[in-house]
Amino acid sequence: MVTLLARRILVATAAASVAVALSGCGASAESAATGVWGDPDAPRMPSLELHEDRSLSGTDGCNRLVGTWKMSGDRIEFGPIASTLMACEGVDTWLGAATTATIDGSTMTLTDQGGKEIGTLERRPASSPN
Repeated sequence: MVTLLARRILVATAAASVAVALSGCGASAESAATGVWGDPDAPRMPSLELHEDRSLSGTDGCNRLVGTWKMSGDRIEFGPIASTLMACEGVDTWLGAATTATIDGSTMTLTDQGGKEIGTLERRPASSPN
């Protein structure tokens, strides 16, 4: 009887440990994704900010973008992205067509609905406090 109880406690402890470890994996992937991608201060250039609350904001170099995002394994999936509809001559507005992204180091590679790579953004270094 004591052996069976000890075995059950061991199994329950192991299951709880696995659950805690797995829940941490998603958090670290989300933490790696949050932040600023591209340079929001560069005129006519795309940039994207992924916020901790899973909202996003940015620009395609012409139009303001807002939407949502979530992690799905090692991919970022974007919800519908809303955009202003300004016409800016000579600006490639590819960022608004992004549906997924992956991160490799400091590079985010964005793809469209068909899975075609449409562009990349570099992570903007975090500002150091003054």
